[in-house]
Amino acid sequence: MTELKELLGKIPYTAEIYWHLRQRDSDTTVGLNLSRLKASLPRWVEAAAEARKHAPAGKKVLVFGMIHYWIEYAALLSTALAGMGHRVTLATLPYAHWRKPENRFDVRRQEMYIRETLKAAEPLIRVVSLYNTNQTSHTPLSPDLITDLESRALRDTQYSLLKEEVEEGGELYERRLVRNRQALLAAMDLLRKEPVDAVITPNGSILEFGVVFEAARRLGIPVATFEFGEQNYRMWLAQNDDVMRQDTNALWQARGGIPLTDEEWQRVREMFAARQGARAWETFARRWQTAGSVGGQAVRSALGLDERPLAFLPTNVLGDSLTLGRQIFLGMTEWVRRTIRWFGEHPEYQLVVRVHPGEQIGWGPSTYDLLRERFPEFTPNVRVLPADYEVNSYDLVDAARLGLVYTTTMGLEMAMLGLPVVVSGQTHYRGKGFTHDPADWQNYLAVLDDAMQHPEKFLPEERQIEAAWSYAYRFFFEYPQPFPWHIQHFEACLKEWPLERVLSEEGMGRFGETFKYLLGEKNMFEAENVDRKSQFGS
Repeated sequence: MTELKELLGKIPYTAEIYWHLRQRDSDTTVGLNLSRLKASLPRWVEAAAEARKHAPAGKKVLVFGMIHYWIEYAALLSTALAGMGHRVTLATLPYAHWRKPENRFDVRRQEMYIRETLKAAEPLIRVVSLYNTNQTSHTPLSPDLITDLESRALRDTQYSLLKEEVEEGGELYERRLVRNRQALLAAMDLLRKEPVDAVITPNGSILEFGVVFEAARRLGIPVATFEFGEQNYRMWLAQNDDVMRQDTNALWQARGGIPLTDEEWQRVREMFAARQGARAWETFARRWQTAGSVGGQAVRSALGLDERPLAFLPTNVLGDSLTLGRQIFLGMTEWVRRTIRWFGEHPEYQLVVRVHPGEQIGWGPSTYDLLRERFPEFTPNVRVLPADYEVNSYDLVDAARLGLVYTTTMGLEMAMLGLPVVVSGQTHYRGKGFTHDPADWQNYLAVLDDAMQHPEKFLPEERQIEAAWSYAYRFFFEYPQPFPWHIQHFEACLKEWPLERVLSEEGMGRFGETFKYLLGEKNMFEAENVDRKSQFGS
């Protein structure tokens, strides 16, 4: 059947005729389900058309989306921008999967389904497809662009399998390379023929989202890329940069030297107390702690630890786009392995590795499984806790002499508690003045050995602890931008903030600045803009 579909997919109009005859009235097509979008889009268009009557002429904007949930999100974002007076092109790709192979017959049916669903938005927004099988491997590309595509294909493979150590040149890698190349050529061709003032795409680290980001960047078009963290009504946003890098340098430069007010101190302390106690707080919807706090001594006893000096190593989620590509001297998995081996050779110390609880909801292998493959038995002074182990990480911090992290935010929180922290990956708080940041493996070992022997030399000073708290406030409350719709809580957020409310004076007062940042109209981390956000609250 797959071979037949591939053959039929090469014959003009076969998929389109089949879709019109058999599937036009269906709510789904193959792997796509846009039924919620189909039901909601007319209402969105009505609200945007009404708002547009009173809006000044805006920019020419291209918004990109693929996979059904991001197409739905991109359609809402495009409609909102159109309601503000902008001339919006919504570019899509008709893939239902990013990991699995898809034959041309199904992909063309999916393209018809997307096109028909989005018809309700015309002429308010223009809809185009970047799917073009005529983009061949014979199209010449510069050597640096080929290298970039190969790097992206490797990262996509890691992301798709949720593991760092993957086969370069394998079937999935080659599929990602072909799809990324086709998308890049199609995006660059479209943007050359129809120049725009701004490009907006989700997560610029991975898949075709990253490729569209790269196309805009190489053509010199302002591009914003966004993602969502643990806070509702907030988005991570980067201008002309990869959002998952979470580059906070400009923010820290603008605000790092300004002491927190009493109100800000109270707010960050309340947030931190909630995180320690595994409680939800304000707009923070996610709780990674799996147990309440019992204290450092109790957790030592529960894990069978003695009084030897203890280091605590919390891992990142394996294969997450916040982790991939953050290597300074080693990838996370190999760094954890080598650290375990070092402690195995130093029985005078103890190590607890906590695998990130977030790995329980992934589809790939766990860091715990990969470690057990290399270490069938851990030495008695090493404890490795699987993702589902019920323990409060802050109790482990309380028990530890030293924190070892790759890029997890737990490293920032350890520094806030006055624990020396060694950072081995490229994380947003590295180099901010309150962590130890070795540049290579030899330097890392030297710092690790010295810190375990002489912890007093590595204890952060009071000013460094205060800087960590100040940075935490900036990162949690000023780096994420106010925005009405969270991708993971889309329906609930849309109920709270329907499009007509967002386009009202109230909505623009709360979220208008973020829309301007998405469009590149303002630099969001200029001092005056950060000052305004610091007063925004939740």
